[in-house]
Amino acid sequence: MLKKWIVVTIVAIFLLSGCSNDKEEVEESKEHKEKKVQEVVKEVEDIEYLYHYPLSGVGMEEEAEGRAFAVMINNHPQARPQSGIHKADIVYEVLAEGSVTRFLAIFQSDRPENIGPVRSARDYYIDLAKGYEALYVAHGYSPKAQQMLSSGYVDNINGMQYDGTLFKRSSTRKAPHNSYISSESIVKGAEKIGYDMSEAPSSLAFLNKDEIENLDGESALSAMISYFSDQTFNVIYEYDEEQKKYKRFSNGEQSIDADSKDPVLLDNIFVVEMDHQIIDSAGRRDINLTSGGRAYLLQLGKWNEVEWQNIDGRILPFLNGKEIGFLPGKTWINVIPSNPGLEQTVSFETE
Repeated sequence: MLKKWIVVTIVAIFLLSGCSNDKEEVEESKEHKEKKVQEVVKEVEDIEYLYHYPLSGVGMEEEAEGRAFAVMINNHPQARPQSGIHKADIVYEVLAEGSVTRFLAIFQSDRPENIGPVRSARDYYIDLAKGYEALYVAHGYSPKAQQMLSSGYVDNINGMQYDGTLFKRSSTRKAPHNSYISSESIVKGAEKIGYDMSEAPSSLAFLNKDEIENLDGESALSAMISYFSDQTFNVIYEYDEEQKKYKRFSNGEQSIDADSKDPVLLDNIFVVEMDHQIIDSAGRRDINLTSGGRAYLLQLGKWNEVEWQNIDGRILPFLNGKEIGFLPGKTWINVIPSNPGLEQTVSFETE
């Protein structure tokens, strides 16, 4: 069973400066928090778009075009900070072997110039990409993943065939942490192979202005996810009241883009419990993506215990049998083991 702790802090303090430069410590009031939520609602109300990006829910003036692509991104300490991941609409963070996690970054609304380091495929990442009909991009593969890719299960581009052409090696890092690809090269490669990149994926469900205004839950100013007591892959999310987004930290370091130094800023944190089983001597895993189970959804500094379901290959939040919409913006999905006896925790820091 998942262990869960609620860490309570006494108060949140703002320092307010008056004309006399005298400073007073003021307890953040309930009205102030409600004002923050109202600001989010106002942003939705101010501009009424007819269309929106299907995987982020952000409004746009024309109907979305362009197929999504999903890139396997390395999360080894020697691969940090990564490039391009801050522009992904959705990121799945899932265990590979041992306590090492990898990212499946799904891009549709934005196409970064540089993405990586790109890492090798596993079968369950392929299944997650297929749920969005995304072009799957990786560099290398496990035996099972290789079988899936070679069978045509998903459209894909792999660095094993295109190393040095579509994929470039960085001179500042050592293999296997130095393979990169650009959005331009992904589209170029897809066209060369004959993959259709024109059709946008079907849309996720997103909260409307009334649902945002009435969003409820327990306070979650900070959340920590631990994988097998290995601090190297600890994840902390901290809610920024001013930006109304979560910042991400890995092993104590803030997650930023290696090139622009822009931070990873997130609107939805979705933590899902799935059954994990070791299947070979290399420590590769089978992860049950279909059974459904317990999950936690963080939005606007609040968290709720929910359930996850696999709907046509997508891992989505449900409460009392009804699907819950995401807040418009970027979503990060942490997949953690649900198996009894495995050491992983989720904890929330409240006000």
